[in-house]
Amino acid sequence: MTTLYGLKNCDTCRKALKSLEGAEFVDVRADGVPETVLNAAFEQFGAALANTRSTTWRTLSEEDRKKPVLELISAHPTLMKRPLIEHDGALYLGWGKDTQAALT
Repeated sequence: MTTLYGLKNCDTCRKALKSLEGAEFVDVRADGVPETVLNAAFEQFGAALANTRSTTWRTLSEEDRKKPVLELISAHPTLMKRPLIEHDGALYLGWGKDTQAALT
């Protein structure tokens, strides 16, 4: 089973969802990411889990930017790099060529 965590209005998430037939889509803004998945993703990807090029990141104060990544993503789900894909127990972050090759 494949679950894609992202935003419904994100072009990259839409491309990934289109390529991953039968994948379940979870809108992180509306539904969030389960804590267990978020913790596993943080263990695997570390600070790369936060999208520091996003509009959300740019609107954060310097003080907020120094907070732990998981705390920031819990407070601002759109700050998570997208998509986060869970497939057969493995996690993939982003929709780069390596992720595409592994999943399509």
